[in-house]
Amino acid sequence: MAKGAARPIRGLRWWIIALVMTGTAANYLARSALGSAAPTLTKSLHFSTQAYSYVVAAFQLAYTLVQPFAGWVLDALGAKLGLTIFALGWSLANMAHALATGWPGLAAARGFLGLFEGAVIPAGMKAVSDWFPDRERSVATGWFNVGTSIGGMLAPALVVWCILAGSWRLAFVATGAVGLVWAVLWALWYHRPREHPRISAEELAYIEAGQPSSEAPDAGQAAGWLSMLRTRRIWAIALPRFLADPAWQTFNFWIPLYLVSVRHMDLKQIAMFAWLPFLAADLGSVAGGYVSPVLMRLAGVRLLMARKLTVLAGAVLMIGPACIAFAPSAYWAIGLFCIGGFAHQMLSGALITLSADIFPGCQVATATGLAGAAAWTGGLLFSLLVGQLAGAIGYNPLFACLAVFDLAGAAILFSLLREADRSNLSREGDRSSVLHEGDRSRA
Repeated sequence: MAKGAARPIRGLRWWIIALVMTGTAANYLARSALGSAAPTLTKSLHFSTQAYSYVVAAFQLAYTLVQPFAGWVLDALGAKLGLTIFALGWSLANMAHALATGWPGLAAARGFLGLFEGAVIPAGMKAVSDWFPDRERSVATGWFNVGTSIGGMLAPALVVWCILAGSWRLAFVATGAVGLVWAVLWALWYHRPREHPRISAEELAYIEAGQPSSEAPDAGQAAGWLSMLRTRRIWAIALPRFLADPAWQTFNFWIPLYLVSVRHMDLKQIAMFAWLPFLAADLGSVAGGYVSPVLMRLAGVRLLMARKLTVLAGAVLMIGPACIAFAPSAYWAIGLFCIGGFAHQMLSGALITLSADIFPGCQVATATGLAGAAAWTGGLLFSLLVGQLAGAIGYNPLFACLAVFDLAGAAILFSLLREADRSNLSREGDRSSVLHEGDRSRA
């Protein structure tokens, strides 16, 4: 472990996760800018709700396709260099939205944004896998997943302020600039534990002692996509995420339009209230991260069962936004969206953490990327459905579908994921570590 002269930072792993959380917030601020600007954009550039769904779909399609590749790049280059490249890319792509003169140009910029933004969750999980013992991972994931909500929470106020102070083009330049600043911070401050100049020997020992042997530095070997797709474990995560992610993407891309077209709110009201579901989502991220450790400590529940019960609890709470048709006012509707934000982030954090629970550290980003591709495929298909059907049947039946999807995803998770998947991790890691040692000795 290389160390400089600087004094170690106590609890450095939590500062690292704060850095990851900040980057996730910058990432989601950039992607959420479109939803907040949508009521203005559709009028300024003269395109329909259906055309807007195509703009959203351009991002979702690119994001879906890039995630397995992004995960592989992160496993190959490491989180430090890999995420620096992707962060610079998404920031510049977001700023390029300001050059659009119609929905096709906006869709093109949106597609480039999706190509670069797909790395943030796989990179976050790789950092969690590197920096945290397994009993703290859901907590760490919960905290960095807060960034997804912070970005969405800040977007309405910042975007509306930019629109009122200048134009919608300024909103995209400003939100992109935030990512550029963060990319520099990441490149300067992130290192793996053994390489970090500010980590103490005690914290390094604590981190490594709490990880399966397969996750020790340099242990194991990356798996190909096809070999990973042949395992039941990846489908146990990917299918529930396919069913769960339409909810989060609906909240990010469609809430402002729903509040304007159905609940007749204006831009200032959206700036005042549309961030509340994302604040609730922050609370869901953090609370969901602590559910698993509490269940394990107080009820003696095993790790994977604790994750599954967290997902089930979130799925049951998703019944709240499914009842939005019965909301008597816009403020009641926002309250139900708040329940949905809390519920989704609670279950989403558990699903994302499972990649680090049941795959070796050298495969975590790839597994997260594959599962993320499934998640965004679900979100893409549902957004296209919203664009086609919202005008004909209204939003209410579509919101009701979200709870059905999450309950079905929880049932699939309980069916496919078994405790043996956790115990097999160490055995696979031991075998791959032996092979890796043999390769190094021959070299």
